[in-house]
Amino acid sequence: MLIKSTLLLMRRYLARRCFSTQKLIGPLEDIKVMDLTRIVAGPFCTMILGDLGAEVIKVEHPNGGDECRKWGPPFIGGEACYFFPVNRNKKSVCINFKSAAGIQVARDLAAKCDVLMENFVPGKLDSLGLGYEALKTGNPGLIYASLTGYGPTGPYANRPGYDVIAASEGGLLGITGPHGGDPCKVGVAMTDLATGLYAHGAILAALLQRNSTGRGQKIDINLLSTQVACLINIGSNYLNAGVEAARLGTAHASLVPYESLQTNEGAHITICCGSDQQFEDFCQRIGLPQLSADPKFENNAQRVVHREELLRKIRDKFLEHDSDFWLEKLRGGSSPYGRVNSLQQVFEDRHIQEIGLVEEVVHPKSGKIKIVGPPVKFSEARNDVRMPPPVLGEHTEQVLRETLGYSSEKVSELLKCDAVA
Repeated sequence: MLIKSTLLLMRRYLARRCFSTQKLIGPLEDIKVMDLTRIVAGPFCTMILGDLGAEVIKVEHPNGGDECRKWGPPFIGGEACYFFPVNRNKKSVCINFKSAAGIQVARDLAAKCDVLMENFVPGKLDSLGLGYEALKTGNPGLIYASLTGYGPTGPYANRPGYDVIAASEGGLLGITGPHGGDPCKVGVAMTDLATGLYAHGAILAALLQRNSTGRGQKIDINLLSTQVACLINIGSNYLNAGVEAARLGTAHASLVPYESLQTNEGAHITICCGSDQQFEDFCQRIGLPQLSADPKFENNAQRVVHREELLRKIRDKFLEHDSDFWLEKLRGGSSPYGRVNSLQQVFEDRHIQEIGLVEEVVHPKSGKIKIVGPPVKFSEARNDVRMPPPVLGEHTEQVLRETLGYSSEKVSELLKCDAVA
């Protein structure tokens, strides 16, 4: 056991060394990001930019900051666990936007940054003199990314947006849940996360374009458009063939078999047959070779037509043995498969442990905390966890002095008049 543990630690160390050598820098090492976002979608985007080496300055309200700081339990050392996974590699600065002096600090900071990202209600920052048109005059290279619920135009433009609402109106809840059952929310905020990913890609594209033009630009990203774009094949089925979607649990509208199957101890294994060859191999391995020879199941189109008949036979077969039996039978086959894991099983999985995906950092209030690191590795650049999620206002004075060049007297004055905190 000791030898096995030692080898595991060595593999994790070497894996990290490959991607964390001091000779490598982040692709966005010289980029400064002013982060005016809260909750999930915006912070997730700016965190990705931070992982890639950008200096991300998270601007928060002095009274409580990002709402996610309060989204618990669970709390660790008074900090919500909800805040940790989307706010690493950032500096926290508290600026009071109700103060004229605070607004000027924000303007000065925007003038020093390459990217500003915000998720205020449309028009709010314009009214404060912090909209794109106001800021680009002092910083024509600024890339100003605005993330909203519904975008800057259209009848819903001024409505507040949340992940679950966009997922509802954008069709995701309508296709998620058990067959014939009620709509179900996805277990994590997938619409928020997808919007953050779209936003980060758009920002990188704008930075690349700026290299040619020397000019920044405004980018608009919204939750509803993202969710509708993420309907992919389900949306295409309706637009081009008039097929309305239905909730299918873990099953697939266009592929059969493709779902989670219960085993005799109550656990589940998800199987996917994306081709006729995979289906034939799958049938051989589970002891039902006659199914792939049956004309009703000979190709995917036929299997979709005879979905229920086929799945009854496969479901009954899987109830004969436990998960370990079936995982061993499927091992080495051509069709993808996997156990439906609990979170304990996820983080104890030997593959997850050996690739060193989970990292430990020391938080100033919460002590040692664990964070899932970036899933993408570069051969010639860093993409890693360098800083723990910040305490509210932790870097205010540092940023005012080092980034903005304010004197100690000016910083003291701003603190005294509550322009910053």
